[in-house]
Amino acid sequence: MSGVNGKIIGISGTNGSGKDTLGHILATQHGFLFISVTDVLREELRRRELPPDREHLRALSAEWRHEYGLGVLVDRAVDLFKKANVAPQEYAGVAIASLRNPYEVDRVHELGGVVWWLDADPHLRYERIQRGAAERGRAAEDQKSFEEFLAEEQAEMHGTADAASLDMSKVSDKADLSLQNAGSDLTAFAAEVDQLLQEL
Repeated sequence: MSGVNGKIIGISGTNGSGKDTLGHILATQHGFLFISVTDVLREELRRRELPPDREHLRALSAEWRHEYGLGVLVDRAVDLFKKANVAPQEYAGVAIASLRNPYEVDRVHELGGVVWWLDADPHLRYERIQRGAAERGRAAEDQKSFEEFLAEEQAEMHGTADAASLDMSKVSDKADLSLQNAGSDLTAFAAEVDQLLQEL
């Protein structure tokens, strides 16, 4: 896998679809290291003393893609995995969320990995985000109206002439499989994830 010792699963999907939940299932039940590239971006924004809102996250990710290449966020996650994946701490692989540019999917594929796309009804996703905002420490960032939630999502779904911009619709098109995370039964969702891993 191009020098990566373990499986690579890229995770993408709509906001509130359960990407972090999937990452935590892979980490706690299957021995993966879970890395959120959004958290990597948030850390850099904090270092720059900028607010970690979606506008700044989009701008920073585009800046890095221009400066370091379109697959930079995947490469940074893989570098973190390689540093962490040393004896006695050895992982089964790395789960990387949240891919938002189609070239990030290409990079995962180049490294021999797969990309999973998650989705659910937008009202359900909005409720999940509002319910979990405080516990994630993102109350100020995530507290918004349903209309604002949909508008932000639409801004990320379709790219521009700039290849470094977000284009979630093309990420969805390039994903290897799609999952509907429409329920609240984590046991059933975890069982579905287990079955998909067996098929890898």
